Formats: sequence, C-alpha cells, structure tokens
Amino acid sequence: MSTPADGPRRVRVTSPRTSAARRPSTPAGTREIDEQTRLGEVYMHSLIQSQLRLALGVVGSAALVLGGLPLLFALIPTTRRLLIFGIPLPWVLLVFVVYPVVYVSARIYVRKAERIEAEFTEFVGRQ
Repeated sequence: MSTPADGPRRVRVTSPRTSAARRPSTPAGTREIDEQTRLGEVYMHSLIQSQLRLALGVVGSAALVLGGLPLLFALIPTTRRLLIFGIPLPWVLLVFVVYPVVYVSARIYVRKAERIEAEFTEFVGRQ
C-alpha cells in the first residue's frame, strides 16, 4: 500500500493577477447608443433612414416592374390572347417575370441591408 508521500505531490497553480476581469472597452459610438444620448439618437436615426430609403427603393422598383404587367395587358389587349408554346402570355409572364423579380428584389434588399448594417457597425465602432 502506498502512502501519500510516495506519489507525486499536488501543486496548486494560481494566476499572479488577482484583480477581477476587466470589461473590454466599448467604442464611444456604441456607448452613445446604449446610453440613448442625443448623439446615439442621431446615429440610430441615420441607420433607420438608410434602411427606409433602401426598402422604398426596392419595393418601388419591384412595384414598377410588376405594376407594368397589368398596364401592358390593359393598353395592348392582343397581349392577353397571345400564345407562347401554347400557353397564354399572361401565364408565361407570371412564371418567368413575377417570381424572378420578387426573388431578385429580395436578394438585393438583403445584400444591401447587410452592407448598410456592416458600414454602420464599422462607423460606430470607430467613434
């Protein structure tokens, strides 16, 4: 039977730093937003305005393209009866214009919204 003196001796290792962990310093811009100061409100207002401009631009462009289809059919009645590969033109446009326009609009919106947020985060982080 072994005694405690025969085995390896246990050693407690401690850090020489005894103070509590310090919070990482936050950039001034982030602090302004967190504390809801007037400058923080200006930062948030600019972000919201940028996002609103983007949303209105994308929705307006998509509405212009998609709203033009009924206008096309109303102004040129022969387009309602036109057949492409035996399928009426309005149905072809629904499949090959409407869905791709909505999909592309959504992709553009997401990509640009992420870019706006990244630029905002970078700007606020530098302040």
